[in-house]
Amino acid sequence: MLHHITVRQKIIVMLAVMSGLFLVALDQTIITTALGAITREFDSYSSLGFIVTAYLLTSTVTVPIAGKLSDMYGRRLMLILGVVVFTIASLFGGTASNVELLIWWRAVQGIGGGIIMANAFTIIGDLFAPRERGKWQGMIGAVFGMSSVIGPLLGGWLTDGQQLLGISTDWRWTFFINVPIGIVATAVIARYCPSIRHDSKQRPDYAGAAALTVALASLVLAVDNTEMIFASLIDSGVALGLIKGMLIAIALLATALFIKIEARAKAPIIPLRFFKVRTFSLVMMAVLLFGAAFLGAILYLTQFNQQVFGATASTAGLMLLPMVGGMMVSSITTGQIVSRTGRYKYFLLAGFAIAAVSMLMLVTLTPTSPYWHEAIIMTFAGLGLGMGMPILNLAVQNEFEQKDLGAATASVQLFRGLGSTIGTALMSGVLTAGIMSSMGNPNKIPYIESLKQSPQSVQLLETDVSADMMLRLNAQKNEIAASAASGMNEQTSQQFAAMQQDFSNKLTTAFTEALHHIFMISSLLMIGAFAVVTFVRERKLRGSIHMTPGE
Repeated sequence: MLHHITVRQKIIVMLAVMSGLFLVALDQTIITTALGAITREFDSYSSLGFIVTAYLLTSTVTVPIAGKLSDMYGRRLMLILGVVVFTIASLFGGTASNVELLIWWRAVQGIGGGIIMANAFTIIGDLFAPRERGKWQGMIGAVFGMSSVIGPLLGGWLTDGQQLLGISTDWRWTFFINVPIGIVATAVIARYCPSIRHDSKQRPDYAGAAALTVALASLVLAVDNTEMIFASLIDSGVALGLIKGMLIAIALLATALFIKIEARAKAPIIPLRFFKVRTFSLVMMAVLLFGAAFLGAILYLTQFNQQVFGATASTAGLMLLPMVGGMMVSSITTGQIVSRTGRYKYFLLAGFAIAAVSMLMLVTLTPTSPYWHEAIIMTFAGLGLGMGMPILNLAVQNEFEQKDLGAATASVQLFRGLGSTIGTALMSGVLTAGIMSSMGNPNKIPYIESLKQSPQSVQLLETDVSADMMLRLNAQKNEIAASAASGMNEQTSQQFAAMQQDFSNKLTTAFTEALHHIFMISSLLMIGAFAVVTFVRERKLRGSIHMTPGE
């Protein structure tokens, strides 16, 4: 164990761990602002989904496996491996000469990211007794909050082109920036994090790892960017519904096989006995719901700010500061109080309740709402999310002995990731359906018809006009108006401007109404998470790392 090292060493180790975790959290948001520049440089818009999904797929698969391996071989080794893999993949991703290489290195990045995620939360359990963990879980919650704002801002700033030491930045610097941070984090972990001797006599559960990989990969591919990834099959006549159905069927079969293997394995990746622990099962259900609801608040609020308020990507990130501020304050404060009292359930319930009500209040936002209206709601949403998020790991870790800490903590990250993945797909479908229902047949919209007749604008249109394409057209309306005006007389230009404004107003209204449905779903999911955690039997956090669960 690491509880015997000095406080100074513990702080240094945690700073290194948080820097590695910051890399992963930052990467999830910084890349979004660079995607447009990447696809333009490689002229490969069809690969947009692969760039995102490659990382998501490998990181999701890696988390539970890395968690178990860290129990067997030690957190220090796995953390160093994760940071090194992530750093090397970032370097080569930034030097990629084609989109295929970039996708490959994004996948390798996901492996490193999954290893870091699985171990960063777990190492707190090695360094500190359960009563002390709350304050550090709160600090990690603050790291995630900061990354959600810094990511879009930094990504947009680097992608737009800056002069640093005589070098002009571009989208590649969203990868390069990880390298110096990764090198420092690796050096500090290797220098200050002591080795932990674990029982590595048992062989890893290779069969279980293979079955879990197939199950998770099939599920992720079924719900995330399926149309882009399987475009060639769809173009050849295979129905999208059939592809998704087959992937889900494979996921279910692989899951059944995984359960059968784990029941017999000597060193299972996720021991089935975990689910006999009431708190573990309930927290996994709550985390799944929480993961989906959280995305509804963060991802779609950013889109609301861009589409409805007309904010740029960087400004939209800054507009989330009230939520991030609320998260940071409540996560750090809650962690301190929980560490002093050893009690956590009331904070969990209060956090989920505040978050659920705040997400429901987002329904009151309209295109004419002042920004302060949104800021107040976001502040309370951040307070609720920051209060509840760090507690989930604490509740699970308090139920298990040190030898199971890695697998148990990694399970929390796995279920949260699955919730976010499935939730994103669900809400994306709701958004698309809502917009298309409100707008009617897009090919008969006068503005779209006029663009088809304009040589300057026709290249912006796809064969099938989708909700995403209409949103892109609305975001680029100033550029389109300037381009189209060059080939029109004054009267025609005025007619075009009127059609464009009418289209923009209708689309903004349709988009807002669709987002209201998403915010209601997010609120319902959070209410579900609240209902689940009411059944958690609070076990006071242990004051010593030597005490066994239940003492």
